[in-house]
Amino acid sequence: MKMKMLALAFSALAAQSALAAGEVNVYSNRQDELIKPIIQQFEKESGIKVNVVFAKEGLNERLEREGKLSPADLMLTTDISRLTDLVDKRLVQPVDSKILQENIPASYRDPENRWFALTTRVRAIYSSKDRLGKLDTISYEDLAKPEFKGKICTRSGKHEYNVALVSSMIVHHGMAETKTWLEGVKANLARKPQGNDRDQVKAIKDGICDVSLGNSYYLGAMLKDPAQKSWADAVYINFPNQADRGAHVNVSGVAMTKYAKNKEAAQKLMEFLAGDTAQHMYADVNAEYPVKAGVEPSAMVKSWGSFKSDALPVSDYAKHRKDALQLLDEVKFDL
Repeated sequence: MKMKMLALAFSALAAQSALAAGEVNVYSNRQDELIKPIIQQFEKESGIKVNVVFAKEGLNERLEREGKLSPADLMLTTDISRLTDLVDKRLVQPVDSKILQENIPASYRDPENRWFALTTRVRAIYSSKDRLGKLDTISYEDLAKPEFKGKICTRSGKHEYNVALVSSMIVHHGMAETKTWLEGVKANLARKPQGNDRDQVKAIKDGICDVSLGNSYYLGAMLKDPAQKSWADAVYINFPNQADRGAHVNVSGVAMTKYAKNKEAAQKLMEFLAGDTAQHMYADVNAEYPVKAGVEPSAMVKSWGSFKSDALPVSDYAKHRKDALQLLDEVKFDL
């Protein structure tokens, strides 16, 4: 009887501890295997339970549909467009955190603290080792030049990664010049836009094209995959515009939902994701660039070389998403 009472008391104490530690509900566009190690480390250090719902698409729409009844406390996203969409639809709230403001540079967070970048990735230009070699002086603008006629592969122009690049071109060059550039790039395509960033690198290996646009972290993913390593080995990664403004970078990020019910625990997770431990893990596991100063990229990523990134605040080019989509439609880029 005494043992039974002790067991019941222990169970009650454990339940109280769990309640005190709390939990966080996360909607994530990031693949489970990429963030799982980081989430597990947070749970171990904090005692806070993290419940993750993953979906490649549709989470912003789900959050909007659920409204006040949504269980989500945080949104983990893979692109600035999704973060901007959350703000535009008023689905997130500001987070007043000294840790987040100290760890994340102003250019990588919302001016009103409604979203925070966690990693950056370069919109790189990949080139065939055999047919073109390293292109250290290449720029995005060069992709519209006649010398690349029939040599370029890319995924859909309307994919968010390319929309963000076009948006940044609008900021730097204006609508008319960017439209002319898009027409030039379209004229230089080796095939109709299709597939994902890895498919473009495979196309280079297969001799379909010599150049492709792709996010930098995909190179790391391909190098780690035995089935795709030969694709990665066939290309060089090039960081564009090193002679002027620097390479375009996009972000993955996090935002607290408008109706978050576990705000304190959610903020702790946000701060953990911006701290040294998680930033190192992002770098090692995902081959991405940490946003926190002083945290080095992985040895693999460092081997690709250093580069200058475009200093344009992410929030500045994010404002031109609709303009970018308009131009892509006007030039019929995907057709």
